[in-house]
Amino acid sequence: MTTTLITGANKGLGFETARRLLAEGHTVYLGSRDPELGRRAAERLGAGARAIQLDVTDDASVAAAVRAVQADGGASGGLDVLVNNAGIGGQAADGRTVGAAELTVDALRPVFETNVFGTVRVTHAFLPLLLRSAAPVVVNVSSGLASLTLVSTPGSPGYGYPGVGYPASKTAVNMITVQYAKAFPGIRINAVEPGYTATDLNGHTGTQTVEQGAEIIVRMALVGPDGPTGGYFGQEGPYPW
Repeated sequence: MTTTLITGANKGLGFETARRLLAEGHTVYLGSRDPELGRRAAERLGAGARAIQLDVTDDASVAAAVRAVQADGGASGGLDVLVNNAGIGGQAADGRTVGAAELTVDALRPVFETNVFGTVRVTHAFLPLLLRSAAPVVVNVSSGLASLTLVSTPGSPGYGYPGVGYPASKTAVNMITVQYAKAFPGIRINAVEPGYTATDLNGHTGTQTVEQGAEIIVRMALVGPDGPTGGYFGQEGPYPW
């Protein structure tokens, strides 16, 4: 039995990824800050879906989630796949995108706390369980806006995006991915760019569906021991750093 944990799984890309992995025969833990929303999502998904309260910004919440997964796993108590999906957009309180001219540390702090520190917090906490797996996998949900190559190339996707916090946080996630992959060669650890997907993160302005966006997440969650690691992938293959 393959066990998978997805953070931010009660809606959007996380929920669709859970649905697809359940269809592949995985047991899926749906990490959700709000336990009631997680419970409802698990009920909608049916057999094999298990709600688990998990706030990636809270040490105690993450530690409790580790204990819950370990206890639920019986003798092995391990985890095969971790999908670090939870994230926020980093807009100002009024919804405006915060550009370089008005950027402050206070504007950066919340988005880094969730997108970067949350990824590290969860990965670090679940490493002992992942290392019990015969073929562990970690998928870090990044963004095309994390690509320094594209964001700095006129005419390319993302060049005109003025925001700083969200792209910077996802570029940091890419670096974290590479360094973890080098440190743990037995784990397949990759970052993925789902594409501009209609979710709450962008007010559902994205140009593709969650079914389309989840494709690359699911594909990388299913890689075997000989699959790639330390990479950054979009729907069409390797993405430019």
